[in-house]
Amino acid sequence: MGPRKIRPQHDATSSVLQLAVLSGYKLPRFRCVSGQPSVSLLRPMLLQLTSYERGLLLSFGTGLVSYFIFKKYEPKSLAALGVLLGLLPAIPIALLRTSIPSTLQSILLGSSVFFSTLLCSIGIYRLSPLHPLHAIPGPLPCKLSKLWLTYIASQGKLHLYFQNLHGKYGPIVRVGPNELSVADADLLPSIMGPSGMPKGPLWEGRRISGKKGAGAKEAKGRSLIGARNKQQHAEVRKVWNQAFTPAAVKGYEPAVARRSEQLVDELKTRLAKCGDEGRVDLARWSSFFTFDIMGDIAFGGGFELMRDGDPRNLVQNLAKGLYLPGLTQQIPWVSEFLPYFPFLGQHMKGLAQLGHAQATKRLKEGSVHNDIFHYLLHDPDAEGAQTPFPIVVSNSVSSIIAGSDIAAALSNIFYCLATHPGCYARLRAELDAAFPQGSGQVPNAAALAQLGYLNGVINEALRLYPTVPTSLQRAPSSGSGGHMIGSNLFIPEGTAVFVPSYVLHRSPAYFPDAAQFLPERWLQPQTLRSDAFIPFSSGPANCVGRPFALLALRTAVAHFVQAFDVALAPGYGAEQYAADLRDFFILLHGSLPVVLKPRGL
Repeated sequence: MGPRKIRPQHDATSSVLQLAVLSGYKLPRFRCVSGQPSVSLLRPMLLQLTSYERGLLLSFGTGLVSYFIFKKYEPKSLAALGVLLGLLPAIPIALLRTSIPSTLQSILLGSSVFFSTLLCSIGIYRLSPLHPLHAIPGPLPCKLSKLWLTYIASQGKLHLYFQNLHGKYGPIVRVGPNELSVADADLLPSIMGPSGMPKGPLWEGRRISGKKGAGAKEAKGRSLIGARNKQQHAEVRKVWNQAFTPAAVKGYEPAVARRSEQLVDELKTRLAKCGDEGRVDLARWSSFFTFDIMGDIAFGGGFELMRDGDPRNLVQNLAKGLYLPGLTQQIPWVSEFLPYFPFLGQHMKGLAQLGHAQATKRLKEGSVHNDIFHYLLHDPDAEGAQTPFPIVVSNSVSSIIAGSDIAAALSNIFYCLATHPGCYARLRAELDAAFPQGSGQVPNAAALAQLGYLNGVINEALRLYPTVPTSLQRAPSSGSGGHMIGSNLFIPEGTAVFVPSYVLHRSPAYFPDAAQFLPERWLQPQTLRSDAFIPFSSGPANCVGRPFALLALRTAVAHFVQAFDVALAPGYGAEQYAADLRDFFILLHGSLPVVLKPRGL
């Protein structure tokens, strides 16, 4: 004879009592006439409780029910959350109201029991041995809630926090209830390689516009930023790949050279006109340069910040627009509710509006040459069909953000050179040997790519200050059940993995004297672990614009170094620049006040 089956009770109160008993809740003592314990006796037991006691017990039980629903289904829609967090606790509150004269008191009491039960159940599970990440070390606040990491991110110092965590706990750290940070180069292929995982849920929280509807869904699934499915990403990547083929990048060289020459000319003009002893904010000029060059190759021109300044505060608004996504990426479900709060994220929405305006302008005016926008506008697999407009806008925003990547990298390179005059002199000597002063030869892309020390300077600045320092994230594909990392670390579905390049790049295990700026280390690559160097990410989802970024950095740095002597401005400490860096997905910089003097004066 098989085990006895308990007949289910279909009313809400008895079901809740069953949950309460199974969870360890101790009921008052009752006489049992049959002598045999039975769940069916809960009904008469319930009748002996007062309405006040039944209300408390029901609040506890509905809290447990909500916990099990959250654990299994992770509801994110506003309707589902409204039922779980609004309707369910309202039932015991109504029962409490019959025994408590004050409506407010019954609401406070019922809600307190409900949410205390829900939160305690969640916390106990996340800390218990039953959790699949229980064995992974990490700080207690991170294990309990992503709100802690969101708070750290709000300070802009997530890169330093991750570095401290790995220094304390080792190469694998639990940084969230269901998130790990892995700083082990040997594990990168199984995380980010061809057989690795697709993008993680972080990207769900980085929707710039926050708009809802069919257009937003289409852009989310078919934009390079929003595509989390590996096959979708590969298809979208084809569109971007055609914009960065060797032939396409070669077509951008004249614009990059022209803007690099303009950077030098505008700075010289400023030095000649202003009586401030050659003091300029080189970080701001780095942003002006990259805004102008991205305007040229993405939208057919139109910004002209180096010539006119920034009356529209584009640089400042871009930085502000990246703040809120830097927080919502930590708690992606929040992005579902942003459209219902129009007063939130105005700068973020302004960034989306800028992308919309530039896309509209570019579509209206056209262009006489094949720039990035031209390639992104035409899907190579759709027989010449034009890309849908929501995706065009998403790609436009991506282009603008990519410009901020280059601006950050260029500013960081200038900072490293300004604080290491020996490296500056050595780089200038290399450039002068390749392009002698007065010979009429100007730096060209092919020759610059072959200069070892120049590339060493760029690599070393990118190593110390990667433009995306912590937010490279991957997660197992939906429906896969999980993914094996290395030979003995299984990542269950629903778990995300960060790969913090800032931590990897500064690890002495991969780069001797890791905290030092040593461009010459790249002249002997056998002395370092190049596979731990991922400033442009790694694998199928790496930075598609890497060839153009290197072209812009090499050309701008070469023109600048041959034109100016540079030193930090008096009163500005070298440590201040690093202290002002903020990690909001992109490593945003502060100011870089320097004193410039045209070479030879």
